[in-house]
Amino acid sequence: MEQPRKAVVVTGFGPFGEHTVNASWIAVQELEKLGLGDSVDLHVYEIPVEYKTVQRLIPALWEKHSPQLVVHVGVSGMATTVTLEKCGHNKGYKGLDNCHFCPGSQCCVEDGPESIDSIIDMDAVCKRLTTLGLDVSVTISQDAGRYLCDFTYYTSLYQSHGRSAFVHVPPLGKPYNADQLGRALRAIIEEMLGVLEQSEDENPLSPRTLRATQASPGLILPGTQEEADCPPVI
Repeated sequence: MEQPRKAVVVTGFGPFGEHTVNASWIAVQELEKLGLGDSVDLHVYEIPVEYKTVQRLIPALWEKHSPQLVVHVGVSGMATTVTLEKCGHNKGYKGLDNCHFCPGSQCCVEDGPESIDSIIDMDAVCKRLTTLGLDVSVTISQDAGRYLCDFTYYTSLYQSHGRSAFVHVPPLGKPYNADQLGRALRAIIEEMLGVLEQSEDENPLSPRTLRATQASPGLILPGTQEEADCPPVI
């Protein structure tokens, strides 16, 4: 019997601050060219660096695709490796987004847990990647930065009960080019799927469920017509 195809959603971010070309979205576009094989339906999205958009968009992506996995990719100006983030954090969001806005509560989810871990064993993924001979270095982190990267990750982890991942990449050319980042993402996601499937075979989970969210009805996905929350950044 033919196995059903898996849906995988991968997101990158649009421009912000000094990152007029965001390496995360460039890397995701390179991944889209490469694909994830015949057994995976890959869906990619560029996310604006806007808190309110993230709060609407992340639940919409989960509801639309019912994915096996969602992987968010962001750029870190301090990174020199490709970094797998273990968890997202709920509080401490003080940085203004592209709309010059930040949540008044400085948190993702009122009364949510302080942090949420991904159900994916990032240490196991990193260990498996070291055997592949990639031309990029891959490391582990537990601090995604308390800006839109961390905010997006926590929002997705909360929505999916931990069935999300986050990958930080360095700016382009510091030291990796777009092709290297795209190939690294493909290898990382393939290993994440492998680790996730192995974990579920050993410890069967209940059917995947999403948290109910008041923001879900009427959500608009990228590429559709909707008035923007704020003017485009020039």
